[in-house]
Amino acid sequence: MAEIFKAYYKSQIGVIEICGNQQGVISILFCNEEVEPGIIPECLRDCVTQLDEYFKGKRKEFSVVLQPQGTAFQRNVWEKLKEIPYGAAIAYTDLAVKIGNEKAVRAVGHANSKNKINIMIPCHRVIGKNGDLTGYAGEVWRKKWLLEHEKLYARFP
Repeated sequence: MAEIFKAYYKSQIGVIEICGNQQGVISILFCNEEVEPGIIPECLRDCVTQLDEYFKGKRKEFSVVLQPQGTAFQRNVWEKLKEIPYGAAIAYTDLAVKIGNEKAVRAVGHANSKNKINIMIPCHRVIGKNGDLTGYAGEVWRKKWLLEHEKLYARFP
């Protein structure tokens, strides 16, 4: 098993913990406690840089190698999440259709909730059928902020 490294990034909406190894990023999760960023391990520097560019409105796509940990179904859902354009949002029902099973709305929602690579696998871009900002592991207020942030910068090339 490869050694896991951690880095912390202070965003406008809280501290983000990044975990990964030489093969890629395993998780990007919001922390509820204040943590000082400290020294960033070499294997996570590009991830921190790209997150910083995202929060400054300078990056809309990521090129970091991701290593999502989950079932085949979950990974399939997460791949479809990456296809949702920056600044856009779709309903859980639309995501179920994208994976080829329109009846799998609950399973899609569950897979979405298990995503541990926030922002880069944009689970925040999935909303309720009626437009409600339903559940988000990073808290709904952050989901709202991320969607508004992307809408603002989506207008600029």
